[in-house]
Amino acid sequence: MKQEKKVVVCTGSGRPGGLGEAILQRFAADGYRVVVSDIDSSADPNSTHLAADADRAAVATSLTALTGEPVPIFTCDVRDPSSVQSLFDQTIAHYGRLDVLVNNAGIGFVMKHTREVSPAEWQLVLDVTLGGVFYCTQAAARIMEGQGWGGRIINIASQAAKSGFPHMAPYCAAKHGVIGLTRTAAIDYGAEQITVNAVCPNHVTTGLGSAQNAYFSTFFGISEADYLDGMRERIPLKRIGLGSDTAAACAFLASDEASFITGEAINISGGEEMH
Repeated sequence: MKQEKKVVVCTGSGRPGGLGEAILQRFAADGYRVVVSDIDSSADPNSTHLAADADRAAVATSLTALTGEPVPIFTCDVRDPSSVQSLFDQTIAHYGRLDVLVNNAGIGFVMKHTREVSPAEWQLVLDVTLGGVFYCTQAAARIMEGQGWGGRIINIASQAAKSGFPHMAPYCAAKHGVIGLTRTAAIDYGAEQITVNAVCPNHVTTGLGSAQNAYFSTFFGISEADYLDGMRERIPLKRIGLGSDTAAACAFLASDEASFITGEAINISGGEEMH
Protein backbone atom coordinates (compact mmCIF):
# COMPACT_ATOMS: atom_id res chain seq x y z
CA MET A 1 0.00 0.00 0.00
CA LYS A 2 2.80 2.43 0.77
CA GLN A 3 4.08 2.04 -2.78
CA GLU A 4 0.68 2.72 -4.33
CA LYS A 5 -0.34 5.99 -2.72
CA LYS A 6 1.40 9.20 -3.76
CA VAL A 7 3.42 11.11 -1.17
CA VAL A 8 3.56 14.87 -0.64
CA VAL A 9 5.96 16.91 1.48
CA CYS A 10 5.01 20.47 2.44
CA THR A 11 7.59 22.68 4.13
CA GLY A 12 6.50 25.23 6.72
CA SER A 13 3.45 23.13 7.57
CA GLY A 14 3.74 22.89 11.35
CA ARG A 15 1.36 25.65 12.50
CA PRO A 16 -2.33 24.97 13.18
CA GLY A 17 -4.45 27.20 10.96
CA GLY A 18 -1.51 27.90 8.66
CA LEU A 19 -1.42 27.68 4.90
CA GLY A 20 0.77 24.57 5.06
CA GLU A 21 -1.79 22.74 7.18
CA ALA A 22 -4.59 23.68 4.76
CA ILE A 23 -2.54 22.37 1.84
CA LEU A 24 -1.79 19.06 3.54
CA GLN A 25 -5.41 18.68 4.63
CA ARG A 26 -6.49 18.89 1.00
CA PHE A 27 -3.89 16.36 -0.13
CA ALA A 28 -4.76 14.01 2.72
CA ALA A 29 -8.46 14.25 1.85
CA ASP A 30 -7.54 13.40 -1.75
CA GLY A 31 -5.82 10.19 -0.68
CA TYR A 32 -2.17 11.24 -0.57
CA ARG A 33 0.24 10.28 2.17
CA VAL A 34 1.64 13.45 3.72
CA VAL A 35 4.64 14.72 5.67
CA VAL A 36 4.51 17.60 8.14
CA SER A 37 7.74 19.59 8.12
CA ASP A 38 8.82 22.75 9.89
CA ILE A 39 11.80 24.26 11.64
CA ASP A 40 12.33 23.34 15.28
CA SER A 41 11.34 26.20 17.60
CA SER A 42 14.62 25.65 19.46
CA ALA A 43 16.36 27.28 16.47
CA ASP A 44 15.27 30.62 17.97
CA PRO A 45 13.62 30.21 21.39
CA ASN A 46 12.79 33.93 21.53
CA SER A 47 10.85 33.93 18.29
CA THR A 48 7.05 33.94 18.32
CA HIS A 49 6.97 32.96 14.65
CA LEU A 50 8.21 29.36 14.91
CA ALA A 51 5.98 26.34 15.37
CA ALA A 52 6.35 24.67 18.75
CA ASP A 53 6.42 20.90 19.21
CA ALA A 54 2.79 21.00 20.33
CA ASP A 55 1.83 22.92 17.19
CA ARG A 56 3.41 20.38 14.87
CA ALA A 57 1.84 17.53 16.83
CA ALA A 58 -1.59 19.15 16.55
CA VAL A 59 -1.25 19.46 12.77
CA ALA A 60 -0.15 15.83 12.47
CA THR A 61 -3.09 14.71 14.60
CA SER A 62 -5.56 16.59 12.41
CA LEU A 63 -4.07 14.96 9.33
CA THR A 64 -4.01 11.49 10.86
CA ALA A 65 -7.79 11.76 11.20
CA LEU A 66 -7.96 12.18 7.41
CA THR A 67 -5.35 9.64 6.36
CA GLY A 68 -6.22 6.91 8.84
CA GLU A 69 -2.53 6.34 9.64
CA PRO A 70 0.06 8.20 11.73
CA VAL A 71 1.49 11.22 9.89
CA PRO A 72 5.23 11.75 10.35
CA ILE A 73 6.76 15.04 11.45
CA PHE A 74 10.23 15.72 10.08
CA THR A 75 12.10 18.78 11.32
CA CYS A 76 13.77 20.84 8.62
CA ASP A 77 15.56 24.18 8.49
CA VAL A 78 15.22 25.00 4.79
CA ARG A 79 18.23 27.35 5.01
CA ASP A 80 20.51 24.36 5.60
CA PRO A 81 21.13 21.97 2.67
CA SER A 82 22.04 19.13 5.05
CA SER A 83 18.79 19.60 6.98
CA VAL A 84 16.88 19.64 3.69
CA GLN A 85 18.58 16.42 2.58
CA SER A 86 17.67 14.82 5.89
CA LEU A 87 14.00 15.73 5.35
CA PHE A 88 13.87 13.88 2.05
CA ASP A 89 15.99 10.98 3.27
CA GLN A 90 13.51 10.48 6.13
CA THR A 91 10.59 10.73 3.75
CA ILE A 92 11.99 8.00 1.51
CA ALA A 93 12.86 5.82 4.50
CA HIS A 94 9.30 6.20 5.82
CA TYR A 95 7.20 6.02 2.65
CA GLY A 96 9.54 4.74 -0.05
CA ARG A 97 8.66 7.41 -2.59
CA LEU A 98 8.17 11.14 -3.23
CA ASP A 99 5.66 12.52 -5.71
CA VAL A 100 4.91 16.12 -4.73
CA LEU A 101 6.88 18.87 -3.02
CA VAL A 102 5.11 22.03 -1.89
CA ASN A 103 7.62 24.75 -1.01
CA ASN A 104 5.59 26.72 1.52
CA ALA A 105 8.16 27.82 4.12
CA GLY A 106 8.72 31.57 4.12
CA ILE A 107 9.16 34.66 6.26
CA GLY A 108 6.82 37.62 5.96
CA PHE A 109 7.08 39.23 9.38
CA VAL A 110 9.88 41.70 8.54
CA MET A 111 7.71 44.74 7.88
CA LYS A 112 9.44 48.12 7.85
CA HIS A 113 10.55 50.85 5.46
CA THR A 114 13.28 49.73 3.07
CA ARG A 115 15.77 52.16 4.63
CA GLU A 116 15.28 50.48 8.01
CA VAL A 117 15.81 46.86 6.95
CA SER A 118 19.02 45.51 8.47
CA PRO A 119 21.44 43.29 6.55
CA ALA A 120 20.57 40.42 8.90
CA GLU A 121 16.83 40.82 8.28
CA TRP A 122 17.33 41.03 4.53
CA GLN A 123 19.47 37.89 4.50
CA LEU A 124 17.13 35.92 6.77
CA VAL A 125 14.10 36.51 4.56
CA LEU A 126 15.97 35.64 1.37
CA ASP A 127 17.61 32.58 2.93
CA VAL A 128 14.27 31.08 4.00
CA THR A 129 11.86 32.34 1.37
CA LEU A 130 14.04 31.95 -1.72
CA GLY A 131 17.06 29.90 -0.68
CA GLY A 132 14.84 27.29 0.96
CA VAL A 133 12.85 26.84 -2.24
CA PHE A 134 16.08 26.33 -4.17
CA TYR A 135 17.56 23.75 -1.79
CA CYS A 136 14.31 21.80 -1.46
CA THR A 137 13.75 21.83 -5.21
CA GLN A 138 17.22 20.42 -5.83
CA ALA A 139 16.85 17.67 -3.24
CA ALA A 140 13.33 16.64 -4.24
CA ALA A 141 14.11 16.68 -7.95
CA ARG A 142 17.08 14.36 -7.44
CA ILE A 143 14.72 11.79 -5.94
CA MET A 144 12.06 12.31 -8.61
CA GLU A 145 14.64 11.91 -11.37
CA GLY A 146 15.83 8.64 -9.85
CA GLN A 147 12.32 7.24 -9.51
CA GLY A 148 11.75 7.62 -13.21
CA TRP A 149 8.08 8.65 -13.21
CA GLY A 150 8.42 12.41 -12.83
CA GLY A 151 6.90 14.51 -10.11
CA ARG A 152 5.37 17.82 -9.12
CA ILE A 153 7.06 20.79 -7.45
CA ILE A 154 4.71 23.56 -6.37
CA ASN A 155 6.09 26.81 -4.99
CA ILE A 156 3.97 29.04 -2.80
CA ALA A 157 4.79 32.48 -4.13
CA SER A 158 2.47 35.42 -3.43
CA GLN A 159 0.73 38.40 -4.91
CA ALA A 160 3.91 40.05 -3.64
CA ALA A 161 5.76 38.04 -6.29
CA LYS A 162 4.12 40.21 -8.94
CA SER A 163 3.44 43.56 -7.27
CA GLY A 164 5.33 45.74 -4.83
CA PHE A 165 3.98 46.53 -1.36
CA PRO A 166 5.09 49.17 1.14
CA HIS A 167 7.40 48.06 3.92
CA MET A 168 7.86 44.56 2.41
CA ALA A 169 11.11 44.87 0.44
CA PRO A 170 12.77 41.57 1.52
CA TYR A 171 9.55 39.57 1.13
CA CYS A 172 8.65 41.03 -2.27
CA ALA A 173 12.20 40.55 -3.55
CA ALA A 174 12.31 36.93 -2.37
CA LYS A 175 8.89 36.07 -3.78
CA HIS A 176 9.72 37.68 -7.14
CA GLY A 177 12.80 35.46 -7.10
CA VAL A 178 10.64 32.39 -6.48
CA ILE A 179 8.87 32.97 -9.79
CA GLY A 180 12.18 33.30 -11.64
CA LEU A 181 13.40 30.09 -10.03
CA THR A 182 10.12 28.37 -10.90
CA ARG A 183 10.44 29.24 -14.57
CA THR A 184 14.06 28.13 -14.85
CA ALA A 185 13.56 24.89 -12.89
CA ALA A 186 10.58 24.06 -15.11
CA ILE A 187 12.88 24.21 -18.13
CA ASP A 188 15.72 22.34 -16.47
CA TYR A 189 13.61 19.44 -15.18
CA GLY A 190 11.04 19.22 -17.97
CA ALA A 191 12.71 16.32 -19.77
CA GLU A 192 12.32 14.24 -16.59
CA GLN A 193 8.56 14.99 -16.53
CA ILE A 194 8.92 17.03 -13.36
CA THR A 195 6.60 20.02 -13.51
CA VAL A 196 7.47 23.14 -11.52
CA ASN A 197 4.79 25.76 -10.93
CA ALA A 198 4.03 28.58 -8.51
CA VAL A 199 0.78 29.71 -6.98
CA CYS A 200 0.36 33.35 -6.01
CA PRO A 201 -2.27 33.92 -3.32
CA ASN A 202 -3.16 37.37 -2.13
CA HIS A 203 -3.89 37.90 1.55
CA VAL A 204 -4.89 34.88 3.62
CA THR A 205 -5.49 35.49 7.33
CA THR A 206 -3.23 32.82 8.80
CA GLY A 207 -0.99 33.54 11.79
CA LEU A 208 1.33 35.47 9.48
CA GLY A 209 -1.64 37.15 7.83
CA SER A 210 -2.94 38.29 11.20
CA ALA A 211 0.40 39.92 11.99
CA GLN A 212 0.29 41.72 8.65
CA ASN A 213 -3.29 42.87 9.30
CA ALA A 214 -2.25 44.39 12.61
CA TYR A 215 0.83 46.08 11.15
CA PHE A 216 -0.79 47.59 8.07
CA SER A 217 -3.97 48.77 9.78
CA THR A 218 -1.71 50.73 12.15
CA PHE A 219 0.45 51.88 9.22
CA PHE A 220 -2.60 53.28 7.39
CA GLY A 221 -4.11 54.69 10.60
CA ILE A 222 -7.36 52.71 10.46
CA SER A 223 -8.94 49.92 12.45
CA GLU A 224 -8.18 46.35 11.52
CA ALA A 225 -11.84 45.83 10.62
CA ASP A 226 -11.75 48.80 8.23
CA TYR A 227 -8.50 47.55 6.74
CA LEU A 228 -10.09 44.16 6.00
CA ASP A 229 -13.23 45.83 4.63
CA GLY A 230 -11.06 47.83 2.24
CA MET A 231 -9.34 44.63 1.15
CA ARG A 232 -12.68 42.97 0.38
CA GLU A 233 -13.84 46.00 -1.56
CA ARG A 234 -10.89 45.97 -3.97
CA ILE A 235 -11.14 42.22 -4.63
CA PRO A 236 -13.58 41.62 -7.51
CA LEU A 237 -15.04 38.52 -5.84
CA LYS A 238 -15.57 40.57 -2.65
CA ARG A 239 -14.09 38.17 -0.14
CA ILE A 240 -10.73 37.47 1.42
CA GLY A 241 -8.90 34.34 0.33
CA LEU A 242 -8.94 31.13 2.33
CA GLY A 243 -6.23 28.58 2.82
CA SER A 244 -8.47 26.11 1.02
CA ASP A 245 -8.35 28.28 -2.12
CA THR A 246 -4.58 27.91 -2.36
CA ALA A 247 -4.80 24.24 -1.38
CA ALA A 248 -7.22 23.57 -4.24
CA ALA A 249 -4.81 25.11 -6.74
CA CYS A 250 -2.00 22.94 -5.38
CA ALA A 251 -4.16 19.83 -5.65
CA PHE A 252 -4.92 20.63 -9.28
CA LEU A 253 -1.28 21.25 -10.17
CA ALA A 254 -0.37 17.90 -8.59
CA SER A 255 -3.04 16.05 -10.55
CA ASP A 256 -2.78 14.19 -13.84
CA GLU A 257 -4.97 16.86 -15.42
CA ALA A 258 -2.12 19.37 -14.95
CA SER A 259 0.58 17.19 -16.52
CA PHE A 260 1.13 19.68 -19.39
CA ILE A 261 1.34 22.77 -17.16
CA THR A 262 4.78 23.91 -16.04
CA GLY A 263 6.63 27.16 -15.44
CA GLU A 264 3.41 28.98 -14.55
CA ALA A 265 2.70 31.42 -11.73
CA ILE A 266 -1.05 31.20 -11.11
CA ASN A 267 -2.88 33.96 -9.26
CA ILE A 268 -5.23 32.85 -6.46
CA SER A 269 -6.52 36.31 -5.64
CA GLY A 270 -10.22 36.63 -6.39
CA GLY A 271 -9.27 38.83 -9.35
CA GLU A 272 -7.20 41.34 -7.38
CA GLU A 273 -4.04 40.35 -9.26
CA MET A 274 -4.54 39.78 -12.99
CA HIS A 275 -1.06 39.47 -14.51
